[in-house]
Order: sequence, then structure tokens, then C-alpha cells
Amino acid sequence: MAADVFPSKSVTLVVPFSAGGPTDVVSRALAQAMSKDLGQSVIVENRLGAGGTVAAAYVARAQPDGYTILIHHNGMATAPALYKKLSYNPLKDFEYIGQVADVPMTLLGRKDLPAATASDLVKYVSQNKDKVSLANAGLGAVSQLCGLLFEEAVHVKMNSIPYQGTGPALTALLGGQVDLLCDQTTSTLPHINANRVKLYGVTTPKRIKALPNAPTLQEGGLKGFEMKVWHGVYAPKGTPPAVTARLTKALQQALKDPMVAKRLDELGAEIVPVDKQTPEGLKTWLKTESDKWQPLLKTMKVEAD
Repeated sequence: MAADVFPSKSVTLVVPFSAGGPTDVVSRALAQAMSKDLGQSVIVENRLGAGGTVAAAYVARAQPDGYTILIHHNGMATAPALYKKLSYNPLKDFEYIGQVADVPMTLLGRKDLPAATASDLVKYVSQNKDKVSLANAGLGAVSQLCGLLFEEAVHVKMNSIPYQGTGPALTALLGGQVDLLCDQTTSTLPHINANRVKLYGVTTPKRIKALPNAPTLQEGGLKGFEMKVWHGVYAPKGTPPAVTARLTKALQQALKDPMVAKRLDELGAEIVPVDKQTPEGLKTWLKTESDKWQPLLKTMKVEAD
């Protein structure tokens, strides 16, 4: 298939998580802008289940014609360590289109949690140990990964409580049913700005534009604590190079769109540099993240039932 005849119909962008969730919000802004460049609709389709592996497996098996593509986050790197019977290989069963945006994470506490700062929180957790509850959005969710890093940083195993998505986990935190949650600014910013939760810090090395007064967790004493949510776009293995190149061009044009930049900025997300908005940029990053997370998850013996 030649690039000059692609696309001749709408493209489906498969999102592994629920509508209204962090990845979905990024995806819808991207899809709308990619539609402009492609001259065809880019339709967002949410396929939920098993930490994003249902959607990834679906796209891996789809026709390699560029009309079914996947957007996914860090879960592409962690799934092989979490799921024993994964039906696809993230590094071998996809063509790469490019990275999209990085999203900082925030460590939050319920509004009435006694600890006031990150250093206070470390002391509180150490003194209360397994009494402290740590919510996450389910197995393989970035909130779970962030929680694992926090447990490792403070050398305390907490009472981890999985929910079916970020929304329910945030609801539990807002209602005071759980003590802590680490999740993306795309979901947490409205609650932070409305002062409904206690913010202990951001997970980036530097303070972020969306929360200029919020300290980093490293500033709070958690040396080396760093995590971001990254997003990449993939096509099924065997998609013609000309089609992949056309999709990469549409992605890059979308990320230049002022409306996309504005929307991502509002969410605390940062568009990645142009050299990462490429097949090679995504391929290299996925390998780097796989090498980082898979040994850690195996050491912690975190996996699906």
C-alpha cells in the first residue's frame, strides 16, 4: 500500500483504558489533531482489561494496514514481567510510530492525613507500617508502579488496595477510605487545585509548570525517586513502512497543533522532543524501560494471578 493512498477511510486508535481516564484524555486530543493531517477521522476505541494487555493483544492481531493502531503507556514495558501468558511480545509484535507526551505523577494523601510534608510522610509510614493503605488503579497501572517505587524508597510494605481504574481509586482517596495514591497529573490536578487532597510532591527531577509551588519528592528527602508516564503509538507488525511513515508524520503534525499543546499543558503533560516522535525514538525508549522495570518487578514478585 502506498503512502499516497493511505488513509482512504477512518483510522481506529485503540486505548487500553477507560473513557475519561488519563491515557484516554491524551488520546482524544491526539486523535482529533491527527484527523486534520490525515484527512480522515481517527476514532478512539476503548478496549479495557488486564492492565492494557487486552487492547495490545487486539492490535497485535489486527490487519497490518495502518487502520488499527494502539496508544499505550509504560504498561508496554512492564507487561512481560506481570503476565506469565502474554499473547504478544511488545518488542517484536509491533511497528513503532512514535512517542507522544510525558506526564508527571503526584503523591497524594487523604485530606486529613497527619503528615504535612514528604519527610513527615516517610516518618508516618515508618511508624504505622502495614496500617497505611496505598490505593492504585489495578495491576500494571502506573499508579501501582509508582506505589511500588514508594514502598521501595521508604523500605515499608504497605496495604496496597487495587481499584478498577484511576477514577475509583481517586474517589476512595477523596472519601478518606484510603491513605495514599500516586497518580498522573492528568487525573489529579483538579483535586490538587481544589485543595481536596494533600499533595506531598511530584515524581519528576524538577518542579513542573502545572504545579510550580509543589516540591519534588527528591526535595522531600526521597533521593532518586523519579517516575513519569510516557505514551507511545504502535501499529501491528508488518504494517508497510510507507503507512507507518504517514502515521508518524500525522503524529508529529498533531503534536505541533496549538490546541493539543494547550490541552496537554492544562493536564500537566509535556510533549516529547521531535527526535522521540519517531519509530526509532519509541523503539529505543521501550527497550530502555523494559530493561529497567522487568527485573525490578520480578525481584518484587509482582505478577497477575
